[in-house]
Amino acid sequence: MTESISHQPAPAPPDPCPAGLAAEITDRLSAQLSRVRLYGFRRPRPAPAEAAPTLVAVAHGSRDPRALDTVRALLDRVRALRPGLSVRLGHIELNRPLLSDTLAELRGEAVLVPLLFGHGYHVTHDLPAALTAAPHLSGRTAAPLGAHPLLAEALHARLLEAGFPQAPARRRTAVVLASAGSKAAQSARDIDHIAGVLSARLDGVPVLPAYASAATPTVPEAVRLLTARGHDRIAVASCFTAPGRFAAQCAAHAPGIAAEPLGDHPALARLVLHRYDEARARTHGRPPHRTADQALLART
Repeated sequence: MTESISHQPAPAPPDPCPAGLAAEITDRLSAQLSRVRLYGFRRPRPAPAEAAPTLVAVAHGSRDPRALDTVRALLDRVRALRPGLSVRLGHIELNRPLLSDTLAELRGEAVLVPLLFGHGYHVTHDLPAALTAAPHLSGRTAAPLGAHPLLAEALHARLLEAGFPQAPARRRTAVVLASAGSKAAQSARDIDHIAGVLSARLDGVPVLPAYASAATPTVPEAVRLLTARGHDRIAVASCFTAPGRFAAQCAAHAPGIAAEPLGDHPALARLVLHRYDEARARTHGRPPHRTADQALLART
């Protein structure tokens, strides 16, 4: 007899990973992975932008009620040219806020930009002393406004507004450059350089510095010197930021036209920012960034 053979299928091997166990493993791995920070797959967060130092414009101060409004208008132009830059005002005397009060309110870094034209006592002594008295600040002092084509542009514009001819006769016309004055020899050299830059702007019209105090010649003396040289059309250019006693005194001695103080002229606002940028560049050991108008002026 032939033995009958059963053809029943062989039983399946046991499941090495039952569905319940697989689900449990998945849950545990998910829980563990949720605690892991995969730095290699994340974009690094950008470093916060370094805040620019506060620009502290330092004005002399004046009892003339127009002075404070004039300086504020100038700083409004500065802010419009550099949106986002913190711009503050401090006075050496006579007006508030005083420089010491402004510095006491600040933290971090500050650049003091004197709204003055030469290296006189205020720039070389008062401003460094103010920073020394504010040890909570990291501060530096910019150069005074000084000789620069932007300053010559502003001086020329104020002369034109006062009636100075577009094409003056150089043999007859001359300009007295009136400024506050200082006993410091470097300050006088600075004003001489400004006179030279303005003369170049005026195509060679003679420009003679004169002072309201502490130095000579005075405006009347300068007028007499120019008259003796044959100039009978003499204008007074006002090398003052804002109205005040000295500016009014100098204008009163003008034999002809007398320009207004520079005030909020756009070129002066650009020069304030240029001095600020220079001071920052000196600190970091690199040349200052040149804006388009500064590059153009450098080629003239």
